[in-house]
Amino acid sequence: MNESVAPSVDVIIPVYNASALTKRCIDSVVTYLGQSIRTIYVQDDASGAETGAMLDGLSYRQLHIHHAPENQGYGKSVNEAIARSDADLVLVLNSDTEIHENFLPILCEAFAADPQLAVISPAVDNFAKHRLERYVRRPGGYIATYRFQGYAFLIRRNLFVALGGFDAQFGRGYFEDTDLGRRLDQQGWHMGVHPDAHIRHAGGASFGRGQTYRLLAQRNRDLYLSRYPEARQNILLVSGHYTLTDLPAQLADSIEHVLRQGGGIHWLTPVPLPQLSCLQMRNSAASFRIIMKLMLRGWSREDKRIAAVWILPGVSIVLRMLLALFVHMRKLDDMKMEKRQFELAARRSDSQKDGSIESVSRQDISKRHPE
Repeated sequence: MNESVAPSVDVIIPVYNASALTKRCIDSVVTYLGQSIRTIYVQDDASGAETGAMLDGLSYRQLHIHHAPENQGYGKSVNEAIARSDADLVLVLNSDTEIHENFLPILCEAFAADPQLAVISPAVDNFAKHRLERYVRRPGGYIATYRFQGYAFLIRRNLFVALGGFDAQFGRGYFEDTDLGRRLDQQGWHMGVHPDAHIRHAGGASFGRGQTYRLLAQRNRDLYLSRYPEARQNILLVSGHYTLTDLPAQLADSIEHVLRQGGGIHWLTPVPLPQLSCLQMRNSAASFRIIMKLMLRGWSREDKRIAAVWILPGVSIVLRMLLALFVHMRKLDDMKMEKRQFELAARRSDSQKDGSIESVSRQDISKRHPE
């Protein structure tokens, strides 16, 4: 992609029924993005007569509609539609999204600022719970994510094609986007969400949230986790008054490894942290209620369960006893770092920055019950 000129952008909208939401999505694309894009490729995945008739009744000049003879599922539909494009970037939108602003200039600026950025999404409504202002901004203003979500994303078209697009093994949908994100990360590409760009997403328009959705999601979740078992690693990190910049290098490296593999870090501290590194890092106050909530979550979702507990200095004896009880009851891995160890590791990190000592490996900090 030539960064010296504005990149060309095509829009891809896979459609399966949900006629009213689909029309609203297409109307919003034309209204807000019409001057910034070339073509809108709508891939109708063998929808019913109502949706087909609605699509055929639209007369927008930029609109190209393809009616698939049989239902292929989300991944194949997107792959097929992107194959018709020759744009630098493609914006893929779920048909139940709605645009209220032209966010393309912001997203394209992020690509220009970070040559390793592969894909970026506007923030969706439910991201408000993340408090996005707390996250570190990367070049171009985006926030890093290691779990790609395909509700709405702008991606380098040639890269998507080179990777083979979405994996057809995920069938009708769910987790094909997360799988693509793992493959992008493994090749060193970056993924992001831009907090200054916004989109609405209704969610569940094609499949709903009934038994069909649950069975499909469970099947594809199992497939995804069989490929990336480390994505199950959700770490409960409990500490005193420390921040990202206080952590020894080897501990920071261990945290980064968990995140890069698709896991999560739930960091409990006495007061809110001023900065978090990516969307898979969460932070809240260390309390009995929060620990109970985290420890009891995910009984039916192994990718949501706490897999290990890491305890840093500054945690009260009462909380340590509670955490020890949970570790024993749930048969979890745990890691404890006492104050002297923490300070020694921090000094080693500082020394290594000066080139005077070798770094401590990630395994040294991740092993169970270090001395």
